[in-house]
Amino acid sequence: MNFRQFAINNVVRNKRIYLAHFLSSTFSVMIFFIYALLLFHPDLKDGLKGSSQTVTVLANQGLMIAEVIIFIFSFLFLLYSVGSFLKTRKKEFGIFLIIGMTNKQMNRLLFMENMCIGIASIVAGIGLGLIFGKLVLLICGSMLAVENSLRFYFPLKGILLTAGAFLLLFVVIALSSSLLIRKGTLIDLVKSEEKPKPEPKASRMLALLSVVLIVGGYTGVFIFAWGLLLFPLLFGSVLSVIAGTYLLFTQLSVYVIRALKKNERLFLRKTNLLFLSELTYRMKDNAVMFFMVSVISASAFTGIGSMLTIGDPRLSSMTNPYAFTYTNSGFTDSAVVDRHIRKIEETLVNQEVPYVKGSYRVLYENNNNYLIKLSEYNRLAKALGYEERVLDRNDLAFNTAPNITARNKLLDTTKESYPYSADLYVGEKQHVQVQMLPPATDIVIPMEGEAGIYIVSDDLYSKIRETYIAEIQMEVDFYSDQTTFFVVKDWMATRSFAPELLDSIQEDRPEKGYINFSSLVVDWLNNKQTNGIILIVSGLIGIVFFTFAASFTYFRLYADLERDEAQYRMIGKMGLSRPELRKIVTRQLVLMFFLPLLVALIHSSVAFAALYQLVQFSVLEHSLQIFMVFVSMQVVFFALVRWRYLRHMYSKLV
Repeated sequence: MNFRQFAINNVVRNKRIYLAHFLSSTFSVMIFFIYALLLFHPDLKDGLKGSSQTVTVLANQGLMIAEVIIFIFSFLFLLYSVGSFLKTRKKEFGIFLIIGMTNKQMNRLLFMENMCIGIASIVAGIGLGLIFGKLVLLICGSMLAVENSLRFYFPLKGILLTAGAFLLLFVVIALSSSLLIRKGTLIDLVKSEEKPKPEPKASRMLALLSVVLIVGGYTGVFIFAWGLLLFPLLFGSVLSVIAGTYLLFTQLSVYVIRALKKNERLFLRKTNLLFLSELTYRMKDNAVMFFMVSVISASAFTGIGSMLTIGDPRLSSMTNPYAFTYTNSGFTDSAVVDRHIRKIEETLVNQEVPYVKGSYRVLYENNNNYLIKLSEYNRLAKALGYEERVLDRNDLAFNTAPNITARNKLLDTTKESYPYSADLYVGEKQHVQVQMLPPATDIVIPMEGEAGIYIVSDDLYSKIRETYIAEIQMEVDFYSDQTTFFVVKDWMATRSFAPELLDSIQEDRPEKGYINFSSLVVDWLNNKQTNGIILIVSGLIGIVFFTFAASFTYFRLYADLERDEAQYRMIGKMGLSRPELRKIVTRQLVLMFFLPLLVALIHSSVAFAALYQLVQFSVLEHSLQIFMVFVSMQVVFFALVRWRYLRHMYSKLV
């Protein structure tokens, strides 16, 4: 047997230890290759049909940044996993040195072992990426709202980039592996498993501080969502939750377990003595890992759920319910406006798309509000299927909102007593006092900014307009915008012709004044593709991080495997049965696998609740989808690890 065969046999003999390392490495290579598959895809590189240049730039830069992030975290993760496994083999390395192996031969052995695993991972990862490549392109095409999906191609550049990048990564890790065991003397290597661990300690004040920081962070997030839109407040709240989460695992968890151990009735009951004593060390040893798992998982849940919510067509129709919106100033040439409106109508008729047309012209009030007459509002309401309103007197009015954020603020005022007096100032001298009725909170009239919209009677609107014209001695229409809207029930049906119609009208610009023409389906498509790119990047990165986090738990569990074997073998001689062993191990593994996930779910639920307060759009469906996917993945991984761990322990139990 030569030295190369000896290195390969070492990997094969330690396949139980190196299996998770190999699978995690393979998964990292596969995800990196998938990003490369998308990065070099002709449709994404040259731009999707109908998408903006921003989407194309975001796709290219986002995928490139994702590649860098995956590469960096893969290096750190694989370096950590190699270090964890080498620690479990310290006794073996000590024996090698005793029988005459030199340090140079030891370094060569470690290099060959790591390169053996690395090359196998590269081949397996790229192979799996090619196998699932078509499925990935179909899913990404759906997320990016591509009509005929993303076509499959042979990604030669992606293969070369992935193979080169990870070959370099594994060479660096293989060269670094020898440094991870150069600690201590030969005696330290041989007796590395016999060193006792000090009993974990925790501070009561820091444990209490963890609760205060988390609750304070949650409160700050909800204050932000309820209307105090200060991003320093949001940023500080997130940092507070992160700091509280760190103290929760490093201090509060240990403090709670130590408190439970002081309860003799609980601690001395059946197998609780062994369970709680061992759990104290596991929680302390894995505290930083649990913290990282919680924060990364919460970020993945929140990011993916938010992108799914923002890309929902129902949210787009809530923000702007009109399939086409055409706005022109009073200075705009009326012939150009008529030509544009006629072209929109002819296109809808030719495409056999039923529509309802309406319009409104606003008067500007000095407090940065808008005035619209009741008849125009009722046309909007009727076209959108909402109830029409009636104003019996000229001194009555009510509000509606220009966007979702303003509407949420308006909803908060519905508890006030109505009617109440409000002053309207139009021009320099015009002052009108009206009695405000309960607001219209269903319909959305898009306006720029957060300005309020006052709906007044047609008579009052005409009187205000006439007085305003007399004051400024100019036709008031020159100082007000007219908006023409087209309501299409199935606005997604306009997708086939909306981009061309939008381009043709925007190219026909008037010499005086301005126009603004927008299409709901085009805006949705751009948002969908932008959010789709972000979702692909954040989703795959989130899955990688989640896999790394689960693997960390596996590594930590098997790093102490030999110590656990000796412990349970000794306790087995004292009468520990298999059901009792299964109960102890299951309890510990449930906490190790699901406590960080539970904390992440709580953090994400708070974030989703705050998001609902901001947009008044239910995120329950999307949040449940995300939670179920990740929880299902964790349950499967937990079941596999528990089965393998118990099977191994049963073989050692007398």
